[in-house]
Amino acid sequence: MRNMLTQANVAATNQRLDIAEILFAAPQHLSAEQIIEQLKTSARNVSKATVYNTLNMFVKQGLLREVYVDPERRFYDSTTTPHYHFYNLETRELTDIPLDHVVLSQMPVLPEGTRADGVDIVIKVRPA
Repeated sequence: MRNMLTQANVAATNQRLDIAEILFAAPQHLSAEQIIEQLKTSARNVSKATVYNTLNMFVKQGLLREVYVDPERRFYDSTTTPHYHFYNLETRELTDIPLDHVVLSQMPVLPEGTRADGVDIVIKVRPA
């Protein structure tokens, strides 16, 4: 973890390492609240502000992807390669969709003076 953070130009403090150990233990999607809860249950002392600041830094440095499922809920995705998501409205779980499983036939014309910075697709599902 220390080497990964250093290569991303992130100082490897103990708190950042604790957060990184949770996030990068496996490919997963976690909310800030879930990370805070895991830190509490493992008796690691990391403030809520440090968690949010660290998540923002990890996103900025390309270590994480931020996935917005609605205006009040976001997840942090440890898989940064391009892909899309299913979001289960009942279980509140985010699941990966491989990039080649979604076909976009055409991108819209972008507003003048802008460039595309990525495409996020979240398909919301619920049990039938």
